[in-house]
Amino acid sequence: MNEMIRSLESKPGLSTVGGIDCDLHPASPATKTLLPYLHEYWRETFVMRGVDRLSLAMTSSPPRAPINVRSDWKAESGFAGDTLETVRAQALDPFGTRLAICNVLHGAMIMHSDDMAAALCGAANEWLAREWLDREPRLRGSIIVSAQNAELAVAEIERRAADHRFVQVLILAQNDEPLGRRRYWPIYEAAARNHLPLCIHAGGSNRHAPTATGWPSYFVESYVAQASIFESQLLSLVAEGVFQKVPDLKVVFAESGFTWLPSFFWRADKTWRGVRAETPWLTEQPSDIVKRHVRFTLQPIEAPSDQDALARTLEHIDCDDILLFSTDYPHAQFEGLNALPVAFGETLAKKILIDNPLATYPRIAADF
Repeated sequence: MNEMIRSLESKPGLSTVGGIDCDLHPASPATKTLLPYLHEYWRETFVMRGVDRLSLAMTSSPPRAPINVRSDWKAESGFAGDTLETVRAQALDPFGTRLAICNVLHGAMIMHSDDMAAALCGAANEWLAREWLDREPRLRGSIIVSAQNAELAVAEIERRAADHRFVQVLILAQNDEPLGRRRYWPIYEAAARNHLPLCIHAGGSNRHAPTATGWPSYFVESYVAQASIFESQLLSLVAEGVFQKVPDLKVVFAESGFTWLPSFFWRADKTWRGVRAETPWLTEQPSDIVKRHVRFTLQPIEAPSDQDALARTLEHIDCDDILLFSTDYPHAQFEGLNALPVAFGETLAKKILIDNPLATYPRIAADF
């Protein structure tokens, strides 16, 4: 281990040994890599149309951008986490991880063809199962689907549901419409029916600007705007009545941050009390619904380095069940092994590392 890594690991943080990492990113596979996992028709179509030459890595989160890959985790290929051996050495063994959920951030949803997007999602899921889950018992998977066609998304969920190594359904946060709309409800019903939480991860098709006033000029604008996208989606899920329609649904917000929750709770609850007549299905305040149904992965923590400030934020959230441990590997959100701030304390740390993930993921709890 080189001097830089030894220096990073000397920074304070709580132990993560035995934890369940709820957001780990193997490098997104190139389309050529997925060809063997595609139906013959799509394999021939992709080669004929040149789609096989596209990487389909999410350009909204460039894999080589400094914030998206820690300097000590960079690979010669430029894509961190591109081999199982690397993930074991950098993300599983050092943190003492007992289980980790692989979230493959694939750009299938940029395809305007619903069928092509579904074919790519299916191939990526099969690739994850064969190349990663078969070879490493500590890994679990997310079923990636393109939410633009609910019927095809449901078919993929049902196809993968028998493999209990897949523990959640994954869609991206920035979709064609707010996620509370009824066009998406069949996806939520299929997830709940199969005891799978719905993971909403940062990213999207970029068919719409990430800000309410149009397209930004710089990556920093787009990145910071992700928090407002998650706020909008969270309010949409609550206001449209998703959790009344699908009461068994659990939702995980991944890579959303969470320190914005106190101000969101205060404003949503106050406004709901004034206009609650327009949403008669909401019989309790939004914050209570969120605390019961929605969970947030730990990293990134967009908080000041002052541990007391972070502790006060947790007091304002007022819910010990809401956070799930994650490293967000290989993104540059913390140094060394300092993924779990000391502000949480040992008791809350255990909940975040183990108890909350087990309560969120029935399939993990069954095997734990």
